Amino acid sequence: MSTTALNDLSRFPIVQAPMAGGASCPELVGAVCEAGALGFLAGGYKTAGGLYQEIKRVRALTSRPFGVNVFMPQTGRPGDPAAVGLYRHQLAGEATWYDTVLGDTDDSGDDFYDAKLAILLEDPVPVVSFTFGCPARETLQAFARAGTYTVVTVTSADEALAAERAGADAVCVQGVEAGGHQGTYRDDPAGEGPSGTGLLTLLTLVREAVGLPMVAAGGIMRGAQIAAVLAAGAVAAQLGTAFLVCPESGAHPLHKQALTDPLFHRTELTRAFSGRPARGLVNRFVREHGPYAPAAYPEVHHLTAPLRKAAATAGDAQGMALWAGQGHRLARELPAGDLVEVLAAELDTALTGLAGAHVPRSSS
Repeated sequence: MSTTALNDLSRFPIVQAPMAGGASCPELVGAVCEAGALGFLAGGYKTAGGLYQEIKRVRALTSRPFGVNVFMPQTGRPGDPAAVGLYRHQLAGEATWYDTVLGDTDDSGDDFYDAKLAILLEDPVPVVSFTFGCPARETLQAFARAGTYTVVTVTSADEALAAERAGADAVCVQGVEAGGHQGTYRDDPAGEGPSGTGLLTLLTLVREAVGLPMVAAGGIMRGAQIAAVLAAGAVAAQLGTAFLVCPESGAHPLHKQALTDPLFHRTELTRAFSGRPARGLVNRFVREHGPYAPAAYPEVHHLTAPLRKAAATAGDAQGMALWAGQGHRLARELPAGDLVEVLAAELDTALTGLAGAHVPRSSS
């Protein structure tokens, strides 16, 4: 495929991020695609059959191209059983408080990967993206033969190089500002610092390392920011938090409300809910358990799943995983189609301003 193939799939260089957990539902994807952007279904945390049914629903809602995101299997060293056991003990009070039980941590970490690939190869969709790693070259070649455009999420230039060598068509460059999980290939606590790489810097690093088209992700909420990442070399911008508050989004109402609630004024990366670094609004659960959560994904995800569900049922946002990017306070409660139109208009205004901008010469 040519380097412009991704842009040929939608009218605007706007991608709606795949947000696992229910937000990126068929209704949101369909509305985004109909408005001229590229919508994405989140395949994570679903069975293969469940994903297939959602793909059918999207196709009934729109004839336009859309994408599906797949989580890579977690094939590395599993979390330390002793650390997971200690965290289970620390969460016992939460289970009592919400009158529920803690989840089983013995569930498989492959997220039905092979079965999902089989579905996507047998009945191809226009775009498939991958998170938490890079597929084998043979897998990417199979998708190329099926006519599917492939995108691999990267958080460093080294990961982008690996994606290029494997044969990916494009990379989704995820800055540290992004909400939800950091899509790193390996979760290495020993090499973990207090902060990651910001999107504009990361785009430059990746652009100078590989020749693949880049989709920029992380904290983007306005058309002017889309213009900025296009100027930095991206072919499109991916927005997640901006679409969370749309009425078509499948996010819980408390999650939507929290994004602009002054009570939740900041975000941070935490392992509290899943065992992998993920950016969310700082609430009671993050404050109390984040410092002690082990590096154990998906064990911690399964462990806390009943707690998160019980908190949502109880209407308690302080116990929920409120994933959000750093720009969450800029969220606008608009129908998805209207939001795409507003973003496109803002982008057009910003690009017009850039085209007419006068760069002053140095007086020296």
